[in-house]
This record gives sequence, structure tokens and C-alpha cells, in this order.
Amino acid sequence: MNTRVATGLMLASTIALAACQKKAPEELPPPPVETAPAPAPAPTGPAVGSQQHFVDAVGQANTVVYFDTDRFNIDAEDQMKLQRQAQYFSQYSQVTFTIEGHADERGTREYNLALGERRANAAKNYLVSIGIPANRIRTVSYGKERPVALGSNESAWAQNRRAATVTIN
Repeated sequence: MNTRVATGLMLASTIALAACQKKAPEELPPPPVETAPAPAPAPTGPAVGSQQHFVDAVGQANTVVYFDTDRFNIDAEDQMKLQRQAQYFSQYSQVTFTIEGHADERGTREYNLALGERRANAAKNYLVSIGIPANRIRTVSYGKERPVALGSNESAWAQNRRAATVTIN
């Protein structure tokens, strides 16, 4: 009887195990598809070193230094603007830039070109004095050739007597 009990138990456990098996699905799922990793999101905003990046960082008002008639001295307000620029150029040491010297329409072409050059060099010399390497700064004088304000009045002249900083890269 022990053999009958043992055989019965074996038969019962075989039937129990067979009942637990999974049956193959009627329809197989599709094979896995190879997918490429998602591309990294593109950086947004202006590129470092672009004029727009510079303007966004220092503020439009801090990109231009204004001068009195026939003057090229850097006053306290100009120093603050140039210090703001120096912070940017220290942070982004790969950026090179040009300081453009301008004059108002009064005076001869030669006089205004020389005055524009003195204004650009005054701004450059100040930046160099506070740690910006001179080899990163180019200067150019446009004299009275590129006014930002048209008109023959004090308001227009005041806007045109300037040194403007423009990034190169």
C-alpha cells in the first residue's frame, strides 16, 4: 500500500505542477526595438561671447561710456560701467572685444577720428588697469561717421560722444 500511496502522491503532485504552468499566449508580442538615446536638450539663449550674451549680462546701459564735449576722461560713472564689463570679461576669458570710439558731428573729420581714438583708448586703458589683458581688446575710431542719434542738437551730440564695447566672438 505504501507504493500505491507514493504513486498517488507523485501523480497528484505532477497534476498540480502541470496546472501551475503558464500556457503560451495565442499571439506573441513584437520583438524589442533598438532605440537611440534621446538627444541632450540644446542650450537656450544667446551663445557665450555673442553681443547679445554680453548685453544680457552687463545691461545695455553698461556697454557704452559717454563723454563731454572734446573730452575723453573716464569719470566715476564710467568706471562703474567698465567695472561691470570687466567682471564679464574676467568670467569669460575666451571672449575678445572691440571698443569703438565715436564723436559728434562738430569738428573736422581728422579731429573727430583722433578724439574717437582717445576715447576708445581711455576705456581700454581703464579695463587693462583693472586686470583685463590688453591683447583681448581692440580699439577703433569711427569719429563722426557712425552716429546713433541723428540731429544737430545737444541731445543727439551727447548720444554720439561715446565709446561702445562690442564683442568679437
